Amino acid sequence: MGGLVGADTIVTVKDARRIARRRWPRLIFAFVDGTAGDGRGEELAQAALQDLRLEPRGLIDVEDRNLRVDLLGQTYDLPFGVAPMGMCELAWAGADLMLARLAANEGMPLCVSTAASTSVEDIFAVAGANTWFQLYSDGDTENVDQLVERAGSCGCQVLILTVDVPQLARRPRELQAGFKHPFEFGARQIIDCALHPHWSLSRLLAGMPSPAHFSTSGPAQFKRYSGRGRLTFDYLERLRKQWPGKLVVKGVLSVQDALKIRDAGADAIYVSGHGGRQLDSSPPPVYALAAIRNALGADFPLIYDTGVRNGESILKALAAGADFVMLGRPFLYGIGAAGAKGLTTLNDALK
Repeated sequence: MGGLVGADTIVTVKDARRIARRRWPRLIFAFVDGTAGDGRGEELAQAALQDLRLEPRGLIDVEDRNLRVDLLGQTYDLPFGVAPMGMCELAWAGADLMLARLAANEGMPLCVSTAASTSVEDIFAVAGANTWFQLYSDGDTENVDQLVERAGSCGCQVLILTVDVPQLARRPRELQAGFKHPFEFGARQIIDCALHPHWSLSRLLAGMPSPAHFSTSGPAQFKRYSGRGRLTFDYLERLRKQWPGKLVVKGVLSVQDALKIRDAGADAIYVSGHGGRQLDSSPPPVYALAAIRNALGADFPLIYDTGVRNGESILKALAAGADFVMLGRPFLYGIGAAGAKGLTTLNDALK
Protein backbone atom coordinates (compact mmCIF):
# COMPACT_ATOMS: atom_id res chain seq x y z
CA MET A 1 0.00 0.00 0.00
CA GLY A 2 2.88 2.37 -0.73
CA GLY A 3 1.21 4.44 -3.45
CA LEU A 4 -1.85 5.99 -1.81
CA VAL A 5 -2.99 9.26 -3.36
CA GLY A 6 -1.90 12.22 -1.28
CA ALA A 7 1.91 12.14 -1.13
CA ASP A 8 2.16 15.09 -3.52
CA THR A 9 0.15 17.22 -1.08
CA ILE A 10 2.55 16.65 1.82
CA VAL A 11 4.59 19.81 2.23
CA THR A 12 4.76 19.90 6.04
CA VAL A 13 4.30 17.52 8.95
CA LYS A 14 0.94 19.19 9.56
CA ASP A 15 -0.14 18.14 6.06
CA ALA A 16 0.81 14.53 6.72
CA ARG A 17 -0.95 14.55 10.09
CA ARG A 18 -4.14 15.97 8.58
CA ILE A 19 -4.26 13.35 5.82
CA ALA A 20 -3.36 10.49 8.17
CA ARG A 21 -6.08 11.55 10.60
CA ARG A 22 -8.63 11.24 7.80
CA ARG A 23 -7.39 7.79 6.71
CA TRP A 24 -6.84 6.19 10.10
CA PRO A 25 -9.62 4.88 12.30
CA ARG A 26 -10.16 7.14 15.29
CA LEU A 27 -8.61 4.65 17.71
CA ILE A 28 -5.40 4.42 15.62
CA PHE A 29 -5.06 8.19 15.37
CA ALA A 30 -5.59 8.41 19.14
CA PHE A 31 -2.83 5.84 19.68
CA VAL A 32 -0.28 7.56 17.43
CA ASP A 33 -1.14 11.16 18.23
CA GLY A 34 -2.18 10.79 21.86
CA THR A 35 -0.31 12.10 24.88
CA ALA A 36 -0.34 11.84 28.63
CA GLY A 37 -2.86 14.00 30.45
CA ASP A 38 -4.28 16.93 28.51
CA GLY A 39 -1.40 17.07 26.04
CA ARG A 40 -0.04 20.33 27.43
CA GLY A 41 3.45 18.89 27.79
CA GLU A 42 3.69 18.09 24.09
CA GLU A 43 2.24 21.49 23.19
CA LEU A 44 4.88 23.24 25.31
CA ALA A 45 7.66 21.09 23.83
CA GLN A 46 6.70 22.20 20.33
CA ALA A 47 6.16 25.81 21.40
CA ALA A 48 9.54 26.00 23.12
CA LEU A 49 11.28 24.99 19.90
CA GLN A 50 9.16 27.38 17.87
CA ASP A 51 9.97 30.25 20.21
CA LEU A 52 13.73 29.79 19.93
CA ARG A 53 15.19 32.28 17.45
CA LEU A 54 18.11 31.75 15.09
CA GLU A 55 20.57 34.49 14.20
CA PRO A 56 21.36 34.34 10.46
CA ARG A 57 24.89 35.10 9.33
CA GLY A 58 26.04 36.19 5.90
CA LEU A 59 29.15 36.38 3.72
CA ILE A 60 30.19 32.83 4.59
CA ASP A 61 31.03 30.34 1.84
CA VAL A 62 28.50 27.52 2.19
CA GLU A 63 28.47 26.40 -1.43
CA ASP A 64 29.90 22.96 -0.62
CA ARG A 65 27.88 21.63 2.28
CA ASN A 66 26.55 18.30 3.51
CA LEU A 67 24.46 17.08 6.40
CA ARG A 68 26.71 14.22 7.49
CA VAL A 69 27.25 13.60 11.18
CA ASP A 70 29.76 11.38 12.98
CA LEU A 71 28.04 9.76 15.96
CA LEU A 72 28.89 6.78 18.14
CA GLY A 73 31.51 5.47 15.76
CA GLN A 74 29.43 5.74 12.59
CA THR A 75 28.84 8.39 9.95
CA TYR A 76 25.24 9.23 9.03
CA ASP A 77 24.16 11.16 5.97
CA LEU A 78 21.56 13.15 7.90
CA PRO A 79 21.62 14.76 11.36
CA PHE A 80 18.33 13.11 12.27
CA GLY A 81 16.88 9.62 12.45
CA VAL A 82 13.88 7.53 13.46
CA ALA A 83 13.09 7.43 17.17
CA PRO A 84 12.02 4.15 18.78
CA MET A 85 8.27 3.60 18.42
CA GLY A 86 6.29 0.55 19.46
CA MET A 87 3.65 -1.09 17.26
CA CYS A 88 4.37 1.01 14.15
CA GLU A 89 2.54 -1.62 12.10
CA LEU A 90 -0.71 -0.15 13.40
CA ALA A 91 -0.01 2.95 11.29
CA TRP A 92 -0.02 0.84 8.13
CA ALA A 93 0.75 -2.73 7.18
CA GLY A 94 4.47 -2.99 6.42
CA ALA A 95 5.38 0.23 8.27
CA ASP A 96 8.38 -1.30 10.05
CA LEU A 97 10.08 -2.29 6.80
CA MET A 98 9.15 1.03 5.18
CA LEU A 99 11.13 2.70 7.96
CA ALA A 100 13.97 0.20 7.51
CA ARG A 101 14.20 0.96 3.79
CA LEU A 102 14.16 4.69 4.51
CA ALA A 103 17.05 4.26 6.97
CA ALA A 104 19.03 2.24 4.44
CA ASN A 105 18.39 4.61 1.54
CA GLU A 106 18.97 7.83 3.49
CA GLY A 107 21.88 6.71 5.66
CA MET A 108 20.10 7.43 8.95
CA PRO A 109 19.66 5.42 12.15
CA LEU A 110 16.45 3.54 12.89
CA CYS A 111 15.79 2.73 16.55
CA VAL A 112 13.89 -0.56 16.73
CA SER A 113 11.61 -0.69 19.76
CA THR A 114 11.32 -3.61 22.14
CA ALA A 115 7.59 -3.31 21.36
CA ALA A 116 8.08 -3.51 17.57
CA SER A 117 5.93 -5.85 15.50
CA THR A 118 8.84 -6.81 13.22
CA SER A 119 11.92 -8.48 14.67
CA VAL A 120 15.21 -6.68 15.01
CA GLU A 121 16.73 -9.44 12.88
CA ASP A 122 14.34 -8.77 9.98
CA ILE A 123 14.80 -5.02 10.24
CA PHE A 124 18.59 -5.34 10.39
CA ALA A 125 18.45 -7.42 7.20
CA VAL A 126 17.10 -4.30 5.45
CA ALA A 127 18.62 -1.36 7.35
CA GLY A 128 21.96 -2.97 8.19
CA ALA A 129 24.34 -1.05 10.44
CA ASN A 130 21.82 1.79 10.65
CA THR A 131 19.78 -0.42 13.00
CA TRP A 132 19.80 0.48 16.69
CA PHE A 133 17.87 -1.46 19.33
CA GLN A 134 15.84 0.19 22.09
CA LEU A 135 15.45 -1.79 25.31
CA TYR A 136 12.75 -1.74 27.95
CA SER A 137 13.68 -3.56 31.14
CA ASP A 138 11.03 -4.68 33.61
CA GLY A 139 13.41 -6.35 36.01
CA ASP A 140 13.02 -9.79 34.41
CA THR A 141 16.70 -10.21 33.67
CA GLU A 142 16.33 -13.53 31.84
CA ASN A 143 13.99 -12.18 29.16
CA VAL A 144 15.83 -8.87 28.91
CA ASP A 145 19.19 -10.61 28.61
CA GLN A 146 17.81 -12.59 25.67
CA LEU A 147 16.80 -9.36 23.93
CA VAL A 148 20.24 -7.86 24.48
CA GLU A 149 21.82 -11.00 23.08
CA ARG A 150 19.54 -10.95 20.03
CA ALA A 151 20.39 -7.32 19.29
CA GLY A 152 24.11 -8.04 19.47
CA SER A 153 23.93 -11.31 17.54
CA CYS A 154 22.20 -9.76 14.55
CA GLY A 155 24.77 -6.96 14.33
CA CYS A 156 23.39 -3.93 16.17
CA GLN A 157 26.17 -1.68 17.42
CA VAL A 158 24.00 0.71 19.46
CA LEU A 159 21.69 -0.20 22.35
CA ILE A 160 19.27 2.34 23.84
CA LEU A 161 18.01 1.81 27.39
CA THR A 162 14.76 3.73 27.95
CA VAL A 163 14.40 4.84 31.57
CA ASP A 164 11.39 7.18 31.63
CA VAL A 165 8.56 4.62 31.66
CA PRO A 166 8.44 3.19 35.19
CA GLN A 167 4.72 2.81 34.50
CA LEU A 168 2.88 3.48 31.26
CA ALA A 169 1.13 6.83 31.61
CA ARG A 170 -2.60 7.26 31.41
CA ARG A 171 -3.36 8.50 27.91
CA PRO A 172 -6.95 9.78 27.90
CA ARG A 173 -7.38 10.02 24.13
CA GLU A 174 -6.54 6.34 23.72
CA LEU A 175 -9.07 5.41 26.39
CA GLN A 176 -11.74 7.66 24.94
CA ALA A 177 -11.28 6.16 21.48
CA GLY A 178 -11.42 2.61 22.83
CA PHE A 179 -7.81 1.71 22.07
CA LYS A 180 -6.56 -1.30 24.02
CA HIS A 181 -3.78 -3.82 23.62
CA PRO A 182 -4.54 -6.66 23.10
CA PHE A 183 -7.32 -5.32 20.89
CA GLU A 184 -10.92 -5.60 21.94
CA PHE A 185 -13.37 -4.92 19.11
CA GLY A 186 -16.87 -3.87 20.06
CA ALA A 187 -19.53 -2.29 17.89
CA ARG A 188 -17.94 1.16 18.11
CA GLN A 189 -14.50 -0.06 16.99
CA ILE A 190 -15.98 -2.15 14.15
CA ILE A 191 -17.88 0.86 12.81
CA ASP A 192 -14.76 3.02 13.21
CA CYS A 193 -12.70 0.60 11.10
CA ALA A 194 -15.47 0.14 8.53
CA LEU A 195 -15.49 3.89 7.93
CA HIS A 196 -11.75 3.78 7.10
CA PRO A 197 -11.52 1.00 4.49
CA HIS A 198 -7.98 1.72 3.19
CA TRP A 199 -6.45 1.07 6.59
CA SER A 200 -8.81 -1.78 7.47
CA LEU A 201 -8.24 -3.67 4.22
CA SER A 202 -4.45 -3.35 4.54
CA ARG A 203 -4.62 -4.79 8.02
CA LEU A 204 -7.01 -7.57 7.07
CA LEU A 205 -4.73 -8.64 4.23
CA ALA A 206 -1.62 -8.57 6.41
CA GLY A 207 -3.23 -9.78 9.64
CA MET A 208 -3.16 -7.98 12.95
CA PRO A 209 0.38 -7.28 14.19
CA SER A 210 1.81 -8.96 17.26
CA PRO A 211 4.95 -8.37 19.36
CA ALA A 212 8.11 -9.59 17.65
CA HIS A 213 10.36 -9.70 20.70
CA PHE A 214 8.04 -11.37 23.21
CA SER A 215 5.74 -14.36 23.18
CA THR A 216 2.00 -13.74 23.03
CA SER A 217 1.26 -16.09 25.92
CA GLY A 218 2.88 -17.45 29.06
CA PRO A 219 5.10 -15.67 31.58
CA ALA A 220 7.22 -13.99 28.90
CA GLN A 221 4.28 -12.48 27.02
CA PHE A 222 4.26 -8.83 26.04
CA LYS A 223 2.30 -6.68 28.48
CA ARG A 224 2.02 -3.07 27.36
CA TYR A 225 0.90 -1.88 30.78
CA SER A 226 3.49 -3.76 32.84
CA GLY A 227 5.52 -1.67 35.24
CA ARG A 228 9.26 -1.07 34.89
CA GLY A 229 9.67 0.57 38.27
CA ARG A 230 12.52 -1.72 39.35
CA LEU A 231 14.91 -0.20 36.82
CA THR A 232 17.81 1.42 38.74
CA PHE A 233 21.40 2.55 38.32
CA ASP A 234 22.45 -0.90 39.48
CA TYR A 235 20.86 -2.35 36.36
CA LEU A 236 22.52 0.31 34.19
CA GLU A 237 25.92 -0.67 35.54
CA ARG A 238 25.13 -4.34 34.94
CA LEU A 239 24.03 -3.62 31.38
CA ARG A 240 27.18 -1.60 30.74
CA LYS A 241 29.26 -4.66 31.60
CA GLN A 242 27.06 -6.91 29.49
CA TRP A 243 26.80 -4.83 26.31
CA PRO A 244 30.05 -4.46 24.33
CA GLY A 245 28.74 -1.86 21.87
CA LYS A 246 27.65 1.74 22.27
CA LEU A 247 25.17 2.29 25.10
CA VAL A 248 22.68 5.17 25.07
CA VAL A 249 20.30 6.06 27.92
CA LYS A 250 17.01 7.58 26.76
CA GLY A 251 14.43 9.66 28.62
CA VAL A 252 16.74 11.99 30.56
CA LEU A 253 15.60 15.47 31.60
CA SER A 254 17.59 15.90 34.82
CA VAL A 255 21.13 17.30 34.97
CA GLN A 256 21.77 15.25 38.09
CA ASP A 257 20.71 12.04 36.33
CA ALA A 258 22.73 12.93 33.25
CA LEU A 259 25.94 13.28 35.29
CA LYS A 260 25.36 9.94 37.02
CA ILE A 261 24.55 8.21 33.73
CA ARG A 262 27.73 9.54 32.16
CA ASP A 263 29.75 8.36 35.15
CA ALA A 264 28.11 4.92 34.93
CA GLY A 265 29.70 4.46 31.50
CA ALA A 266 27.01 5.38 28.99
CA ASP A 267 28.34 6.48 25.61
CA ALA A 268 25.56 9.01 24.99
CA ILE A 269 22.51 10.50 26.67
CA TYR A 270 19.20 10.79 24.88
CA VAL A 271 17.31 13.85 26.13
CA SER A 272 13.62 13.16 25.62
CA GLY A 273 10.17 13.87 27.00
CA HIS A 274 8.88 10.67 25.37
CA GLY A 275 6.93 12.77 22.91
CA GLY A 276 4.73 14.06 25.71
CA ARG A 277 3.36 10.56 26.24
CA GLN A 278 4.63 9.98 29.78
CA LEU A 279 4.47 13.09 31.99
CA ASP A 280 2.26 15.98 30.98
CA SER A 281 3.93 18.29 33.53
CA SER A 282 7.53 17.75 32.45
CA PRO A 283 9.49 20.84 31.34
CA PRO A 284 10.06 21.45 27.63
CA PRO A 285 12.89 19.02 26.85
CA VAL A 286 14.84 21.55 24.77
CA TYR A 287 15.40 23.55 27.98
CA ALA A 288 16.73 20.42 29.70
CA LEU A 289 18.93 19.79 26.66
CA ALA A 290 20.68 23.15 27.06
CA ALA A 291 21.19 22.62 30.79
CA ILE A 292 22.56 19.10 30.32
CA ARG A 293 24.92 20.27 27.57
CA ASN A 294 26.21 22.99 29.89
CA ALA A 295 26.78 20.46 32.67
CA LEU A 296 28.44 17.75 30.55
CA GLY A 297 30.58 19.98 28.39
CA ALA A 298 30.98 20.16 24.66
CA ASP A 299 32.27 16.66 23.88
CA PHE A 300 29.79 14.24 25.44
CA PRO A 301 27.28 12.99 22.82
CA LEU A 302 23.69 14.12 23.29
CA ILE A 303 20.68 12.97 21.27
CA TYR A 304 17.35 14.79 21.35
CA ASP A 305 13.68 14.22 20.59
CA THR A 306 10.21 15.62 21.44
CA GLY A 307 8.33 18.41 19.70
CA VAL A 308 10.37 18.39 16.48
CA ARG A 309 8.11 19.08 13.50
CA ASN A 310 10.29 20.70 10.82
CA GLY A 311 13.84 21.23 9.63
CA GLU A 312 14.27 24.46 11.55
CA SER A 313 13.34 22.67 14.78
CA ILE A 314 16.04 20.10 14.03
CA LEU A 315 18.52 22.94 13.58
CA LYS A 316 17.38 24.60 16.81
CA ALA A 317 17.85 21.38 18.77
CA LEU A 318 21.35 21.05 17.34
CA ALA A 319 22.08 24.68 18.26
CA ALA A 320 20.77 24.07 21.80
CA GLY A 321 23.31 21.31 22.36
CA ALA A 322 22.23 18.14 20.58
CA ASP A 323 24.64 16.19 18.40
CA PHE A 324 21.77 14.37 16.76
CA VAL A 325 17.97 14.58 16.59
CA MET A 326 15.31 11.87 16.45
CA LEU A 327 11.70 12.09 15.26
CA GLY A 328 8.86 9.67 15.80
CA ARG A 329 5.26 10.67 15.09
CA PRO A 330 6.08 12.69 11.92
CA PHE A 331 7.27 9.55 10.16
CA LEU A 332 4.12 7.66 11.13
CA TYR A 333 2.01 10.56 9.89
CA GLY A 334 3.76 10.25 6.53
CA ILE A 335 3.07 6.52 6.38
CA GLY A 336 -0.54 6.98 7.45
CA ALA A 337 -1.04 9.66 4.83
CA ALA A 338 0.42 7.90 1.81
CA GLY A 339 2.35 4.76 2.71
CA ALA A 340 6.00 4.46 1.64
CA LYS A 341 5.71 7.40 -0.74
CA GLY A 342 4.31 9.56 2.03
CA LEU A 343 7.21 8.55 4.25
CA THR A 344 9.87 9.54 1.75
CA THR A 345 8.05 12.76 0.90
CA LEU A 346 7.81 13.68 4.56
CA ASN A 347 11.49 12.89 5.08
CA ASP A 348 12.43 15.13 2.16
CA ALA A 349 10.39 17.93 3.71
CA LEU A 350 12.51 17.72 6.87
CA LYS A 351 15.87 18.07 5.12
